[in-house]
Amino acid sequence: MAKNKQLTAGDIMTAGVQCVGAHQSLREAAVMMRDMNVGCMPICGDNNRLTGLITDRDIVVGCCAEGIDPATVQAGSLAGELHWIDANAGADEALSTMEEHQIKRLPVIDVKGGHKLVGMITEANLARNLTDAQIAEFATRVYAGA
Repeated sequence: MAKNKQLTAGDIMTAGVQCVGAHQSLREAAVMMRDMNVGCMPICGDNNRLTGLITDRDIVVGCCAEGIDPATVQAGSLAGELHWIDANAGADEALSTMEEHQIKRLPVIDVKGGHKLVGMITEANLARNLTDAQIAEFATRVYAGA
């Protein structure tokens, strides 16, 4: 990689992200999260396209805390507003998107390659690839609600 090359979303993401199917149960999603040691799963529809994200907190607060059996609820029912970024977009654009929407995880889509989910950008990816000043700004905007 050239020293002056700007990092892209594809450069800083974690690849190999798996989806939970929109029609799979929240229990199945929870098992997948446990087995992969993650707190968030992309939700994919019948066409294998990204339709949303679900977090472990979504399952606990939106289902378990309401006394609902997670085995009876489809993962797709908790898919909220979805933000994503093209793999070829700049890493700075990914950071801006995460700050603007106050989100800690951002799916990465290969738009030219059939609009497929190719990875996820998380806080850990930011910490490994951005400057201390950029990380501090992100933390202020996302956690302090600036």
